[in-house]
Amino acid sequence: MDEPLQQSATSPLSAVSNALVALHKEQFGRGPTRARTHFAGPDAVMCILEDALLPAERKMAEMGEAQRVRESRMAFQAATATEFIEAVETLLRRRVVAFGSATDVERNTVFENFALAPLSADGNSDGRSSTTL
Repeated sequence: MDEPLQQSATSPLSAVSNALVALHKEQFGRGPTRARTHFAGPDAVMCILEDALLPAERKMAEMGEAQRVRESRMAFQAATATEFIEAVETLLRRRVVAFGSATDVERNTVFENFALAPLSADGNSDGRSSTTL
C-alpha cells in the first residue's frame, strides 16, 4: 500500500534524471548511461550522471588533458544552462535561482546542481506569497 505513495514521491526526481540525460544526448551526441537525482536539502537538487564523457574526452584525459575536458564541459554547460534550468523548473514546479555543473573526469561523472527558490508558507516556489506581485 505504501508503494504508490513512494513511486509518486520519487517520480519527479526520476523525470529530472531522464530529462537531463536527454539534454546531454542532445547537446553532446551521447548521454550518460546512469543517472540519479536527489534533493540535497529543501532547496537544492543534485543529479549525478555516470559514464557521461565522450570517447574523445576519455582519450584526452588519458593523454593528461583532464583540465581541458573540464573547461570544455564548463563552456558547453554555460551555453546550454537555460535548457537545463527550464527542464528542472518545469518538472519540479520550482524556480531555479542558481545552476552549476561539475565534471569529475577521472571518475567519468558529471554533477548537475540546482539551487531552488525557497518555498513560502503557502507553497509558492519563489518565496513570495501568492498574493504578492
